[in-house]
Amino acid sequence: MSLFFYRLMGAAMLDAGMYEGIEADRRVTFQATAAVILASLAAGFGATGLYGGSLRIFVMFSLIALVTWVAWATLMFQLGTRLLPEPETKATLGQLLRTTGFAAAPGLLQVFAVFPAMAVPVFAGTTVWMFAAMVIGVRHALDYQSTWRALAVCAVAAALSLGLAILFSMLFGSTVS
Repeated sequence: MSLFFYRLMGAAMLDAGMYEGIEADRRVTFQATAAVILASLAAGFGATGLYGGSLRIFVMFSLIALVTWVAWATLMFQLGTRLLPEPETKATLGQLLRTTGFAAAPGLLQVFAVFPAMAVPVFAGTTVWMFAAMVIGVRHALDYQSTWRALAVCAVAAALSLGLAILFSMLFGSTVS
């Protein structure tokens, strides 16, 4: 378990070597999945600081965070390997899911948004931090030489997945009271 926390810390610290190791090690796929689930649960818990401490809020925001991450990762893979590949780009979906799964590590801090006065700064800070981690993860998973290309892939995919998250919350948000 300590190796899992070591990887989370390395990913959160934007350690390029850590991302390279995560990309290559198929055995960490379960850990990457755990990182995403834990970060999604932290987002749901933190959202109760903004919207009230109900179970519905926790579940809805946890699901929105998870669905948004899945959409974002899938879109990054499609954009990065089909529309914006570099000549060296040879990646599998598993490689991208591992690196971007660990890139969700800063999202674990969203649990501190449960304190209403901290909610907005925590969500804003961790979102920017996770985006930076995603750029590093995408760059390594897709074997990009250019950080700018990884940034473009992450930004376009983020915009599309954010639209999906807004749609999802509009469709199911009326059930939350």
